[in-house]
Amino acid sequence: MSTRIKVRKSVPRDIAEIEALYPSAFADEDLLPLVKALLCEGKEGKEVLSLTGIIDGDLAGHAFFTPCEITDFAAKVALLGPLAVEPASQKIGVGTAMIGEGFRHLKRDGIDIVFVLGDPAYYTRFGFTPEAIVAPPYPLPDEWRDAWQSVALDGAKSTCRGMLVVPRPWRQAALWAP
Repeated sequence: MSTRIKVRKSVPRDIAEIEALYPSAFADEDLLPLVKALLCEGKEGKEVLSLTGIIDGDLAGHAFFTPCEITDFAAKVALLGPLAVEPASQKIGVGTAMIGEGFRHLKRDGIDIVFVLGDPAYYTRFGFTPEAIVAPPYPLPDEWRDAWQSVALDGAKSTCRGMLVVPRPWRQAALWAP
C-alpha cells in the first residue's frame, strides 16, 4: 500500500495541529515561539509560505519558507525552516513533498536562492550545498558550518555575497547556535 501525501498551503484551522507537531518532532528544541511568530507573520499579510503535509486527512508535516534579503544585493531569497514531520510519518516522503512544493511556489514568486540551516545528509538530496559567501545572520559554531547551505532554484551558481537579513522572528541568536 502506498502512502498518498498531499501538500497545501496552511490554513487557520491547521494552527493547533502545527503548534502540536513541533514539540513532537523536536523533543530537544523549543521551536514553538518561532513557529507561533512565523504563523503570525503570515496572518499579518507578510509573505511567509507555510505548507502542510497531509496523509489521509491528518497533518503529518509542516514547513516554512520565509522571504529574506541579502545585504547590498538585489536577489530574491528565502529561508527554509523550520520543517517538521510527525515522528510516525518520517522517512516516507512527507518532507520531500513539502520541499518540492515549496520550491515550485518560490520559483513562481521569483525567488532565486533558498537557504537552510540543517543536516547536510538530508538537505543535499534537494541540491543544497555548503554556503560560504552569504553569511548567516549570526555566527555559527564551527561544528555547524556545513549545516549552513543554499540552493539556487534555477540551478545556476549563485554570485550573491553578503549577509542574510532575516525578518523579526528569526532575529534570535539562540536559533543560530546551541
